[in-house]
This record gives sequence, structure tokens and C-alpha cells, in this order.
Amino acid sequence: MDINSIMSSQLMELQQAVQMSVLKNAMNMGTVAAIGMLEDMPQASASHPYKGSVVDVQA
Repeated sequence: MDINSIMSSQLMELQQAVQMSVLKNAMNMGTVAAIGMLEDMPQASASHPYKGSVVDVQA
């Protein structure tokens, strides 16, 4: 195997490793942003749509 094919193979492996690293970092940043958005949402409790207002008395 000549030096060009060895270096070409190593370059492809390095490119794949860098792409995976960039993808992983992007996913982590997206996750952090989503968690931040969820934490910043108002925590007001919504009233139940029918609890206490509708009574089913069918027997």
C-alpha cells in the first residue's frame, strides 16, 4: 500500500470523526437550548377542563 492511499484513508477517517464531533456538539447545544426554553416557560397551573363543573348522574 503506498503512502497516498494510507494518507487518503486516514484523512477520510479524520473527516468522519470531525463530522461526528460537530454533530454531537450541535445536538448537545440544541438540547441545552430546549431545556432552557422549557425551564423559562411559565409554570401557571391550568384549570381542569371539566373537573368540578360537570357532574354525570346517570345510573
